[in-house]
Amino acid sequence: MDQWTLCYEGYTPDDEPLREALCTVGNGYLATRGAAPEASADGAHYPGTYAAGIYNRLTTTVAGQTVENESLVNLPHWPAMTFRIDDGPWFDVDTAGLLEYRQYLDLRHAILTRRMRFRDTRGRTTAVTQRRFVSMDFEHACVADMAVTAEDWSGRLEFRSTLDGAVRNTLVTRYQDLAGTHLEPVRATRPCDDSVLLEVQTNQSGIRVAMAARTTVWRGRERLGARRRLLEEPGRTGYDLAADIASGQTVRLEKVVTVFTGRDRAISEPAAEAARWLPRLGGYDDLLKGHTTAWDHLWDRFRIEIEGRGDAQRIIRLHVLHLLQTVSPNTAELDVGVPARGLHGEAYRGHVFWDELFVFPLLNLRVPDLTRALLRYRYRRLPEARQAARAAGHEGAMFPWQSGSDGREESQRLHLNPRSGRWLSDPSWRQHHIGIAVAYNVWHYYQATADREFLTHYGAQMLVEIARFWASVASYDRDRGRYVIRGVMGPDEFHTGYPGAEDSGIDNNAYTNVMAVWVILRALDALASLPEQPRRHLTETVGLLPEELSRWRDISRTMYVPFHDDGVISQFDGYDTLRELDWDHYRERYGNIRRLDRILEAEGDDVNRYKASKQADVLMLFYLLSADELAPLFHHLGYSFDAGIIPRNIDYYLARTSHGSSLSAVVHAWVLARAHRERAVEFFLRALEADIADIQGGTTAEGIHLAALAGSVDLLQRCFSGLETRGNQLLLNPYWPESLGTLELSVRYREHPLVLRISGHQVQVAAGHGMHRPMRISCRSETAVLHPGSTLEFPSGDSRIDRPSPRDTATPPQPP
Repeated sequence: MDQWTLCYEGYTPDDEPLREALCTVGNGYLATRGAAPEASADGAHYPGTYAAGIYNRLTTTVAGQTVENESLVNLPHWPAMTFRIDDGPWFDVDTAGLLEYRQYLDLRHAILTRRMRFRDTRGRTTAVTQRRFVSMDFEHACVADMAVTAEDWSGRLEFRSTLDGAVRNTLVTRYQDLAGTHLEPVRATRPCDDSVLLEVQTNQSGIRVAMAARTTVWRGRERLGARRRLLEEPGRTGYDLAADIASGQTVRLEKVVTVFTGRDRAISEPAAEAARWLPRLGGYDDLLKGHTTAWDHLWDRFRIEIEGRGDAQRIIRLHVLHLLQTVSPNTAELDVGVPARGLHGEAYRGHVFWDELFVFPLLNLRVPDLTRALLRYRYRRLPEARQAARAAGHEGAMFPWQSGSDGREESQRLHLNPRSGRWLSDPSWRQHHIGIAVAYNVWHYYQATADREFLTHYGAQMLVEIARFWASVASYDRDRGRYVIRGVMGPDEFHTGYPGAEDSGIDNNAYTNVMAVWVILRALDALASLPEQPRRHLTETVGLLPEELSRWRDISRTMYVPFHDDGVISQFDGYDTLRELDWDHYRERYGNIRRLDRILEAEGDDVNRYKASKQADVLMLFYLLSADELAPLFHHLGYSFDAGIIPRNIDYYLARTSHGSSLSAVVHAWVLARAHRERAVEFFLRALEADIADIQGGTTAEGIHLAALAGSVDLLQRCFSGLETRGNQLLLNPYWPESLGTLELSVRYREHPLVLRISGHQVQVAAGHGMHRPMRISCRSETAVLHPGSTLEFPSGDSRIDRPSPRDTATPPQPP
């Protein structure tokens, strides 16, 4: 093993679901799970291929109600292939007499390799090597091969290679009662003697998907004239190919596949394109060259090195790999968002949540054009968000908590509690703070890129319409003399309402109220930054009147924020009156209490009655905004913001959080970094384990947790380095833990290529050569000008932080 390899030794069927998700190969256009090529969906295995943006909507009757769900569609299984010897049984890893088994994922070039040796019932020993990749260079190409070596026998070797379209969406056990047949066959043809073509169509959205496969047999560099028999079954087509093999020889099956869909641009129709492009492509080695070059270029931009932390380095690379296999330059023209579980499975039905909030910081400083394209997914759905706001009696744009193809609210209205077996109402659509995330992403993309054209034509309008929504939702409370926001859900997700009114939402969620003000202020900033003509055009287009702007400014000064008597920010109105939970009792009884809401519901209780959070809520304020931003914001609202408010809130809420979300470790590592660095490192290491160790207990097999993966990398990029892009300059305020060694990473700030090297003692910022203008870099209290080709050095330590203080010497909070 090395730092560029994820390796598994031995074969255990129970481990396959997790391995299949983590060994997914993809290119941002489509991705394929790492299931064995001969496997079918049988509980241990789940072949799955997903293309960005291919959704289908079906209805089902459950618990006496008709529910509608739009899902990312499991597409035909293109790697399907196996072999047999002398008319014996087809190879199946679950029945073979394995002697050796090893599977590894090349993290540098996204190539999955599987090596094994087995002995059959007749005593014959065979070695097999299987490889596959999805081309990052030509997004429509997928390649797989299988080399079979006859170690001590001679005979006839027969391969079977198919395109299997008889697939359904059945990966997630909780969804088993929901309709999952999304594809219907269109046609299967044979474009030429060595190729087959399969075309299917989604049965509601009407999207056609075509795959063409060329299958050839080789001995060394010699192409064999294998005996070929066409295989045609309902929803499946391919070939059986037979060749003679002698003891000690190796025969290799090579499969090149083209994939096109009805959502592609610049095509005639999918089947014609798949058939037309297949003969233009070379073989495995030819396609591999372009594929590896494309990945080398990506890694040049996404280089993040931790010296001396091999295991952490490997996992960081795994996380970046899966990010780029989900969203890459190939994604930019697809009109898609960031799916919360990647293109790796069917959890959350492939929907787009707020996960881009944790993903975009990595893209902004490396491939900002991709961020811009993904933000336009939101912009194109702005009319739908406006309509949703109007339907709810509000103004502006109300973006959906879950989004799919067209931007309507895709949150399920019923969800299954696996512990109790009961279908329950799901009010998660009340998480209107998704609009805050969209606005935050727009503003920070602009701060990182200075892309005025985007702000003028797209970003400012989104900011204005989201600010307008929050101003519309806010109502004036005369008793308080402040504006309030009622009936929402915060990021916590456990608290859906008050006891006795569990689905009605809560009032004055502190995160929502504070960030709504932040959005209003940024919308005003965006308007002020536009030239007079574009500003007038925008205000006339959306009908923004001076009196409305005046109300925004009033709200921004008088929004209500709830506090406990001890100065802790209340998660929402009434949070301090809820019961304390006996955490020790539940830990002792259940062990894993991450999904405390399900445990309590199965007991006939309700998490809404307790001071218990699934994940960070109030603490999200300290994740998104630095103290330098929060203090003026609170003062603008007329509230004090003393030096102890952050550690008091961290201690209070950390003790009342179950960490039921994969994001929890990311956010808590971030907020602890300023006060308890080594505790922050513990949470950072826990964040690294989110998927590779499947700490959520089986959920990674349903799809990776993309926000947690990206967020763990961002802990290195922005949190421990203290990197900010704010106020037209690059700011560094490092809190680098010495236990992590030395960090070196490449970024691009407003087209300036930079290399940052940070240790516990020093910060170096080196600029690439070029014709760029000099730029200002601030590190703590020092500011200097960085010229192209030069290097700046700053001391990493800060007496304000390194000298013991009440905040530093407080008892470190212990996680539940």
